[in-house]
Amino acid sequence: MSDCIFCKIIDGDIPCNKVYEDEYVLAFHDISPKAETHILLIPKQHIVNLMSIEEQQWDLVTTVLRSINKVVAQENLEGYRLITNNGEKGGQEVFHMHWHILAGKDLPGF
Repeated sequence: MSDCIFCKIIDGDIPCNKVYEDEYVLAFHDISPKAETHILLIPKQHIVNLMSIEEQQWDLVTTVLRSINKVVAQENLEGYRLITNNGEKGGQEVFHMHWHILAGKDLPGF
């Protein structure tokens, strides 16, 4: 999608501080971190959010979710919070499905 910031990052048009990448996933540090460690994990295929997943995309979503453990192990995180926002009313600001991996001391509470 041409106007999607995450698609532009995937395409290399916008730089990122990459943490992990494979054929299906890109993970990078958030430019406005909300925790000591704040990594964004995104599928390389543009999917708006969990509510918009089509049946044939579930295998990809499962692959993306499996990569979370790879990122966590690579970054030596002892614990973490995983967040995804869905839809404008759910707090989603970038409409390309993504997960926030938050870790470190003093995680904000709910």
